[in-house]
Amino acid sequence: MATKSATDRPRWLSLPDAAAWVSLSVETIRRRIAAGDLRAYRCGKGKSIRVKTDDLEAMMRPLPSSRDW
Repeated sequence: MATKSATDRPRWLSLPDAAAWVSLSVETIRRRIAAGDLRAYRCGKGKSIRVKTDDLEAMMRPLPSSRDW
């Protein structure tokens, strides 16, 4: 049986957990999903929505700095 270390990250996050993961509001996460910037997945027949941590990280982009000039 594999043990999980403290540095392991979850693969799937609920919208509130995803918002906390990237320090945004749940409404902002919903807007990013609606705009097509973030892929979301529905779990089963219920209303439960999940996002992948990889997709959250891919949504983020670096800001140019003065060193980039």
